[in-house]
Amino acid sequence: VQLQASGGGLVQAGGSLRLSCAPSGSIGITNIMNWYRQAPGKQRESVASITSADDTKYADSVKGRFTISRDDAKNTVYLQMNSLKPEDTAVYYCNWRRILSGGRADRDYWGQGTLVTVSS
Repeated sequence: VQLQASGGGLVQAGGSLRLSCAPSGSIGITNIMNWYRQAPGKQRESVASITSADDTKYADSVKGRFTISRDDAKNTVYLQMNSLKPEDTAVYYCNWRRILSGGRADRDYWGQGTLVTVSS
């Protein structure tokens, strides 16, 4: 089972995109859903996360511009990206995990990535 990320594309600076992430089939229960991104020549970095309790966290670079949300009925996680900047250009990956009480993840699902390109 894999996660499928979609919604990437080419947008001008200042524009918006909404990314979606959903599993290709039935998966086990997870309790934290993440978006990561990797720009050319750079390491993968965390962008945003949301827990099953709806606690959210954001990278400082996207605070106030990006919003992560989830729709349990559709089993989908979204990343609404507004006021996009050229430095947001990257491949965006979704990741769902189940974190146990000891901090270890016993489930870890990844998507194939979706490319976001922001032109200046």
